[in-house]
Amino acid sequence: MGDYDDVTAFLGQKGPYFYRTFFLLNTIFISTGFFGLFIVFVGATPPHHCFIPDSGNLSEAWRKAIIPIKVVNGQEEESKCSRYRLDVVRNLSALGYIPGLDVNLTGVEQEGCVDGWSYSKDIYQSTIVTEWDLVCDNEWKTPFASSTLFVGFLIGSLLSGQFSDRFGRKKVIFGSLVAQLVSVLIQAFSPSWEVFCIMFTLVGASQISLYISAFVLGTEVLSKSMREVFTTLGAFLHYCIGYMALPWIAYAMREWRTLLIILSSVSVVYIPLWWFIPESPRWLYSQGRVEEAEAILRDAAKRNRVTAPEVIFKDTELDVESAPKNKYSMIDVLRTSNIRCVTLMCLFLWMAVNIGYYGLSLNTSNLSGDPYLNCFLSALTEVPAYVVSTVLLRNCQRRPLLSAFLLIGGVMLFLIQLIPENLQGVAIAVEMVGKFAFTMSFTVVYIYTAEIYPTVVRSAGVGICSSAARIGTIAAPYVIYLGSINKYLPYIIMGSLTVTSSAVNLFLPETFRKKLPETVEHMQQCKGLCRKEPRNANILKKGGGGDTPAILNEVKF
Repeated sequence: MGDYDDVTAFLGQKGPYFYRTFFLLNTIFISTGFFGLFIVFVGATPPHHCFIPDSGNLSEAWRKAIIPIKVVNGQEEESKCSRYRLDVVRNLSALGYIPGLDVNLTGVEQEGCVDGWSYSKDIYQSTIVTEWDLVCDNEWKTPFASSTLFVGFLIGSLLSGQFSDRFGRKKVIFGSLVAQLVSVLIQAFSPSWEVFCIMFTLVGASQISLYISAFVLGTEVLSKSMREVFTTLGAFLHYCIGYMALPWIAYAMREWRTLLIILSSVSVVYIPLWWFIPESPRWLYSQGRVEEAEAILRDAAKRNRVTAPEVIFKDTELDVESAPKNKYSMIDVLRTSNIRCVTLMCLFLWMAVNIGYYGLSLNTSNLSGDPYLNCFLSALTEVPAYVVSTVLLRNCQRRPLLSAFLLIGGVMLFLIQLIPENLQGVAIAVEMVGKFAFTMSFTVVYIYTAEIYPTVVRSAGVGICSSAARIGTIAAPYVIYLGSINKYLPYIIMGSLTVTSSAVNLFLPETFRKKLPETVEHMQQCKGLCRKEPRNANILKKGGGGDTPAILNEVKF
């Protein structure tokens, strides 16, 4: 197979075909920003205490005193899971006793919230927590519900790469869109917590499949110059647009079922794009479907107002023998010892980056201040991170760059614990710096991983790493949940993982300005997986793109 970029150079670097594809694919990423983190609001836990039934025998003083006061993290607050026995309190109230004066409350027997709970509606009208009383003994169900999204991410990451490499990028993208629309809509009408969790798993699987497949399609269809913008600013920034819009939609729709119905309707507008977004000619060519690939390229030439050569793929025989004999799978990224070693390190990196990124993202509703504003600030922090990382990716080596970002993120997580309670603004600022560093790491690890794996398994390689990352995202809600035991514990765990991963990253091969491998055989032939330029290889293009990083010039998903 000749160099694809050389073969399609007649299309130029810009033109209506590239502009349209760039715009349409990026609009799809906006929807992924909605669905990735709506659990921050849908699964929020409002202030609550035991419900006290109306009773004419209960004075106002006893109604206020019936909830015990407990000390949590050095501060007094009302108990969320117990109350003084209602029948005892009613008798004391009927006798005219005054709580705290006539009666020592410490001697009054307590009971659980047998009549349910009363929830504050100052911020949220309803959430799944208020709907199904996911508090006290059922408190574990909230982080579990969050984790089901990331279980879906795991399933989707495992399957999307395989499906995309076998059936095509376009079919997986639109199949994922339909699955996302249906699953969120059904979730909005969930009759129980169990149904909600099952549908949330499907939401996660479709959402990550959509993201990965659209990312791969864009890198294969767009020209070198536009691919550079797409793989850095394009995909990530448009995801961020959806992420920033989410808190304002949630602010306007504070009832969780209504919010999900509104969000599910977003996917409908993308269905007509089936007739405007092309399949990847690069993928079609790799599958031996040369005529279909040429038809798309000729249409692209027509739209760009350029003339296509009479025969585009001159070195390809148009017969059955041209179809690839070898079928690759995720097993190939673990087959040999050197590839397996690098893969395992990539898996740990992705896990650490994701547990930090999603841990801080999910924690925004637990920060002091307005949760909607905190979520918006958390999303806004990602914008400069994407811009800065794009500039650095063009000029810096991947290995020290990623290690530096991970180290900064880890240090910020450790610093948060040292900030006094009365400096909440400073604590939020430090956490946002940590989010900035994790976002930078998230951007770099995507590009870095794509540069390590060869063309034939690049989608599967990114997919398996994304799958391992889901172990981190599945654990992230439970890491945040540990804050109910000790508010510093989540930061200690995330910080330790991050600092360790920054050291592990130093053992990965450097890929900056090195030629990308095309096949698994090329990957196996050279130490560190980044091959040197063969003297007489006719399948590779000479040169590395000057000052432009290899993946930005020649990424071949």
